[in-house]
This record gives sequence, C-alpha cells and structure tokens, in this order.
Amino acid sequence: MKATPARGGGAVPRISTWVPQALVAGALYLLIGRWFPNPAENARVWRLGAWGASALVFVAHIGFERFRLRSAPFSLALHTASAVALGGLGLAIVGMANTFSRQPELRLNWLLALVIWPAVTALPAFLVALAAGKILERAGAERPGGGNR
Repeated sequence: MKATPARGGGAVPRISTWVPQALVAGALYLLIGRWFPNPAENARVWRLGAWGASALVFVAHIGFERFRLRSAPFSLALHTASAVALGGLGLAIVGMANTFSRQPELRLNWLLALVIWPAVTALPAFLVALAAGKILERAGAERPGGGNR
C-alpha cells in the first residue's frame, strides 16, 4: 500500500490502483466459472464459451495493467495472477459450501482445495502474463518513440 499525506502531517495508507481491478477480475472469473450455463446438451460448447469468456477477462486485465497502469512485466504478471487466484479461491469456497449444504461435515479435500485451486490457477496465469508482459514491453520499446513514458 502506498501512503498519502493526511491532514495533521501523518500518512494514511492508500490502496494501490491495481487492487480494485484484481478484485473485479477475480469476481468475473468466479461468476463465469460458477454461473455460466452448463446444460446437459452441448456441454462442451458451453464449457469452451466459459473458457473464452475467462480468456477475454484475462487479456483485458493484462491490457489494463500494461497500457493504463504501465506496469512492468513482473508486476503485471503478479497482479493478473492474483486475480486468477481470487477466482480460483472463490470457486473452491462455492464448491465447499455447496457440498457442505448437503453433507454437513468438513472434509480434508475441501480444505486442501482452498489452497490448491488458487495455486493451480495462478501459476500458469503468472507465467502466461509474464510472457505477455515481456512481449508487450519489447514491442513498445521497438516502436519509434515507444517504451514506458
């Protein structure tokens, strides 16, 4: 968190500009993963649609980080992966609550899912976003007058 001067001379912590964007993207991943239609017919098509919608959120988040916030590749990847991890955590919580409503016993596999789902989703997201950030950084530096301004 950054600090901004407050009245009276003290510093008041201020939420970084990337945090609200990561929360929104994480919520979108949760909404897409949980409530995207999953009918008995054409389930594969709908599943691909959910993947496509998530990919759009991912690309939009990378674009926002790079072009609006001018984040460096590592920060861009960390922020984007954080949003993906939040979505994975949300899906694990919803799944756990759904199971718990039918079987009121806490099982070890759901507690593990609270750690594993965010990690399994965030690691590949971090690597892809880092590569995308590096590519975008190089593409901007190669343009006349490019680079971070």
